[in-house]
Amino acid sequence: MPEIAVEGELDLDDALVLDDVASSQDLHAAHEAGRPIVVRAASAEEVKAALAHPEVAVALVPPERRELVELDLRELTYGP
Repeated sequence: MPEIAVEGELDLDDALVLDDVASSQDLHAAHEAGRPIVVRAASAEEVKAALAHPEVAVALVPPERRELVELDLRELTYGP
């Protein structure tokens, strides 16, 4: 499964889909249950925030922000 995917292009049948990572209780409960966690993200900062949580499997970006799939997560996290 990719770390960043375009919404609507990935099968999310069993996943918990969240709009943000504000609820650590939801993240923890889903992770403990073995349920994949997917978080919507519409900016590079939101992608970084979502994927900073080890429980999050995928950051989902909107189709109109498809370019976010190409983010260099290493550079975004640690700099150039």
